[in-house]
Amino acid sequence: MLRTALLNTTRCAARPTLLTRQVARPTYQVFARYESSKANDALKAARKAKDRLQKDWQGPVLTYEQVKPKTLSPSADAYLIDVREPDEVMQGSIPSSVNLPLSVLANSFHLTPQAFKAQHGFEKPGKQQEVVFYCRSGMRSASACDIARRNGYENILNYEGSWLDWTSREGGGKGSIA
Repeated sequence: MLRTALLNTTRCAARPTLLTRQVARPTYQVFARYESSKANDALKAARKAKDRLQKDWQGPVLTYEQVKPKTLSPSADAYLIDVREPDEVMQGSIPSSVNLPLSVLANSFHLTPQAFKAQHGFEKPGKQQEVVFYCRSGMRSASACDIARRNGYENILNYEGSWLDWTSREGGGKGSIA
């Protein structure tokens, strides 16, 4: 159990012994955090595991050349997930991708597989399945990778170039209409 204590300290300066007058010194409040010795080992291990998950994380990044074959021969074992909002997806999307907006991503990972399929129209990815995230420019897809990792997904990839890279290389910018 953690306890927090509020300590009052004063700033002390070296003063000559001949000084007889009292001088008012400012008082500063300092928070001190103490860990109780009664916390059990399981709780400490859980805290360490949570800290490891909350550290900054940079997932593996894919390039256009690595994503293109995944769109030509989609697999049931791998997902290409577009985390843009539906109004952005109306402009086009990468072939064989499915839309799961970043705004609902974290809550969707907590749904049952049946509720997930009913809400999003595709099967919920398994924790071991390959999941490639992309967005418009790569920023939201990096956040999606982090959210997925914190929810126990292990095989997470980020198409960093995302939609802008795809349209510049494919030409025309239409992609498939979702």
